[in-house]
Amino acid sequence: MSKRTVFFLSAICVFCLAFAVVPQKKKRKTRTQKTEDNRVYLVHSDVLSYDQYKNPDAQILNGHVQFRHNGAKLFCDSAHFYEASNSFEAFGHVKMYQGDTLSLFSDYAYYDGNDQMAQARFNVVLNHRKSKLFTDSLNFDRLYNIGYFFEGGKLVDNGSVLTSDWGEYDTKTRMAVFNYDVRLRNKKFYLTSDTLYYDTGKSLAHVVGPSNITSGNSHIYTENAYYNTKSEYSELYGRSVMKDNGKTVVGDSVYYDSKKKTAEAFGNAVFTDSINKNKLTGDYCFYDENTGYALATKRAVAIDFSQKDSLYMHADTFKIFTFNINTDSVYRKIHAYNHVRAYRIDVQAVCDSLVYNSKDSCMTMYHDPIVWNVNQQLLGEEIQVFMKDSTVNRAHVIGQALSVEQLRDSVHFNQISSKEMFAFFLNGEIHEAEAKDNVQIVYYPIDDSDSTIIGLNYTETTQMKMFLENRKMKKIWMPKAEGTLYPLSQVPPDKYFLPKYAWFDYIRPLDKDDIFNWRPKKGGAELKPEKRREAPLQHLKAAEQDSTATTLQTNVLTPSTPLTP
Repeated sequence: MSKRTVFFLSAICVFCLAFAVVPQKKKRKTRTQKTEDNRVYLVHSDVLSYDQYKNPDAQILNGHVQFRHNGAKLFCDSAHFYEASNSFEAFGHVKMYQGDTLSLFSDYAYYDGNDQMAQARFNVVLNHRKSKLFTDSLNFDRLYNIGYFFEGGKLVDNGSVLTSDWGEYDTKTRMAVFNYDVRLRNKKFYLTSDTLYYDTGKSLAHVVGPSNITSGNSHIYTENAYYNTKSEYSELYGRSVMKDNGKTVVGDSVYYDSKKKTAEAFGNAVFTDSINKNKLTGDYCFYDENTGYALATKRAVAIDFSQKDSLYMHADTFKIFTFNINTDSVYRKIHAYNHVRAYRIDVQAVCDSLVYNSKDSCMTMYHDPIVWNVNQQLLGEEIQVFMKDSTVNRAHVIGQALSVEQLRDSVHFNQISSKEMFAFFLNGEIHEAEAKDNVQIVYYPIDDSDSTIIGLNYTETTQMKMFLENRKMKKIWMPKAEGTLYPLSQVPPDKYFLPKYAWFDYIRPLDKDDIFNWRPKKGGAELKPEKRREAPLQHLKAAEQDSTATTLQTNVLTPSTPLTP
């Protein structure tokens, strides 16, 4: 036979073998028999040709080419089929379908049936359920159901668009991993990161490394966080920082619900309001943006840095309540309890509980409140401090008021006691003070020439006003008073101290770290609220009801002063 005849018969044999894809009827398989068939089958081609010189190992297929392999169907416009190596190259409108949930489209692909690896190139689209992956270079490992892209890719899932330089997608677990210049965007937020793990089934993103999440005016910086794109719930770890409209939340772990607008922070939590210049810290903090409610506990500290020197206040628990939120008449109430201790360089305070109302800028201290300023101590049953432009404007001491000033020798003390006291401030310094009802005074006049103590002045009156300048007394006013000036050598022992005198220097906070060290008063030194005396009219009404004429006596008047109906 001629060479041409031999070549023609060889081509016919190859053509017949290529289309001999229907296997013979197989016998019933046993459990020990292998059931996997790794052969790539050519299902259809309009035209099949063979070029021994250009590509002797390939069958050249054109027109409606279709392959099948282990449950997958592959379509293309043309292909080179390498039957010996169980592989093929596909050109033009390449499509691969695996079941009814996975499809892969590209302009070109190389498929290796032995490794079950598809290398798709140019305009690649991987569809899996509701997720779409777009790239120009994708390797899809059918053995492990993982797709890899390495020249930039974009994943679209439930309204979220995720892009990166490199990534992989597991169609079995629906988990995607993205690296280098990662960007995740949807209608409500924008995320950038170095590494991101994204569970498309749960719509859960996990960022690792320096990452930023922006949503409107809100911004989150984290290096380890989880974010659910459906529920909009964030879990931030590793001292992540969350900012929103001048407010910042930091913690070892922070949990933020974007739909409910609530945030929880654990471990060295810090809540900062840069607009109002205050800070709330604790091992646990909670904040609700809708209601303006905030809570801090476990070594909780409130810090006001609106002044030159910051004020540090510790309590077991802080609570902030906001009223008329999102209106022009908004105001807040801050509750601090128990074991309240406050420190600032110029003022310190201790009490059991405290309430601050921004509506009238009033801070009220309850249960054995004590306030210190340099060498002065002020205490009573209740102390109200009114602020103006973040500075003290006036103070009101209610019930068993006592003011004590320690002199330079640390031995003698100026003292004033009364039922209530008022103090008025100018530019942060006291310029006027007033004591009302049952006023008792122990005062040591000072010789201006040599700053020595002249003696002790003991006075009793119903009302007293003091006017000061540069913290020095300039004038005293009393309506009527009874007093005695004793030389120091002739002071009676019972006149050195008023009956209600107390000096609680052992309780006073020493610095901003000492606010955590609660030191109670010594036994028996606690104030016992005085029972309010009844007005005479109440006794008169009671007497009238009994139809009995009685002579009444009241402690408000001079003893034995009679009143008749």
